Amino acid sequence: MDFKRLFARSMDEPEPVDPLLHASPRPVRRRTTLISLAAILALVGTISAAYYFAMRPATLKIAVGPQASDDLRLVQGLAQVFARERNIVRMRPIVTDGPAASAAALKSDATDLAVIRGDLPVPRNARSVAVLHKNVAVLWAPGRAATGKRKKAAAAGITNITQLAGKRVGVIGRTEANAGLLEVILRQYGVDPARVENVQLAVGEVAEAVRARKVDALLAAGPLNSKVIGEALAATAHSGREPVFLGIDSSEALAANHPSYESASIPAGAFGGAPARPETDVKTISFSHYIVARDGVSDSTIASFTQQLFTARQTVMTENPLAAKIETPDTDKDAVIPVQAGAAAYVDGEERSFLDRYSDLIWFSLMGLSATGSLGAWFASYLRKDERNSNVSQRDRLLDMLAAARRCDAQDELDAMQTEADAILRDALNCYENGGIDSAALTAFSIALEQFHNAVVDRKMLLAALPPPQPIRPARPQVV
Repeated sequence: MDFKRLFARSMDEPEPVDPLLHASPRPVRRRTTLISLAAILALVGTISAAYYFAMRPATLKIAVGPQASDDLRLVQGLAQVFARERNIVRMRPIVTDGPAASAAALKSDATDLAVIRGDLPVPRNARSVAVLHKNVAVLWAPGRAATGKRKKAAAAGITNITQLAGKRVGVIGRTEANAGLLEVILRQYGVDPARVENVQLAVGEVAEAVRARKVDALLAAGPLNSKVIGEALAATAHSGREPVFLGIDSSEALAANHPSYESASIPAGAFGGAPARPETDVKTISFSHYIVARDGVSDSTIASFTQQLFTARQTVMTENPLAAKIETPDTDKDAVIPVQAGAAAYVDGEERSFLDRYSDLIWFSLMGLSATGSLGAWFASYLRKDERNSNVSQRDRLLDMLAAARRCDAQDELDAMQTEADAILRDALNCYENGGIDSAALTAFSIALEQFHNAVVDRKMLLAALPPPQPIRPARPQVV
């Protein structure tokens, strides 16, 4: 529809210039544009913030000890690889006095992860993530000092565990956990632990203790490639007394009585030396060092951590061979330590993808955005209620003027009504541009306005065709 015609005051008047071309910027449109821009910027900022918080690295505190232990060196190596490769999960080692202290830190929720021994009390909130390595119990006695040709150490001294009653056993290590291990072994063989003196030794003290006969046997626990065990055996041999390994032949029965232990075997020559140490396979028991997570740590975080752990293992092996001993946890329901759900998902190949983890959040976010948009549209419509009511009033006024124009007898009144109609048209167009009315309402309004202008033009033509009114002469007075 040609809206320029609606501004014509009469058919014989020149076509006016469209006032919209010279209209000043409307504050409402500017405000709407600014609000839309602000909403877009807010949405972009929200998405950016959500992406930042979702993808920023998660740092897990891990309790491990004691100082200078194989476990601490391994964990520090893994932490360095995580940081160097900018993994999504990082580790911050917290040094403790040993596995028992690490377990206590996890129990008190002071840390997210911990390296603990499976043969020590396990916190109720611990969930296994990985087996860091398996330790074997190595029990030996210094043999007879070699003189001339090498003689069998078994010819003199201790040759089996039952002979330890009334003896002194040197337990190697700073932690007291190995003393508990010795007690378990002694009880399995019917030896009263109270009759065995426990002497705690550092690796550097082994040679002197053997040379001065301060101990009759020694116990160490660690991986087969443990540097501590190798040095302790070498120190015993350097004192002039070749180690005699004491096998735990009842390892299966011991493991059945104590589920935290497993039957194991030390292969011949596992600790090197000449002659080989040991000369034949030796039966023993083993237990695991676990990386456990505190119950409550995010499953997705632990799943990512587990994946990174086994990926970084290959890198760390070149610097720390102990990394080759890292194993997946037991995912069976009857496992000694319940497996963490995220670690189990990685081991079983059921790790959830990004969309799997956040599909519900994305779905509810879309629903929330849809609801917000609907609410915003209703609120905007509510704010334009006054404009719609004003438009209805102006349309009614235009219809009233249409009826009045058909009865009007004065050109000045018609001009005044036409000026008012122009103002009504301007307000209607502004209301349409601001979204107060739709195109259907504007069309109906335009039809009414066009009828009004036609009525004004017709009335003006009719008034122009009428003869001018004759002046009224005063009546002459009658003569009586």
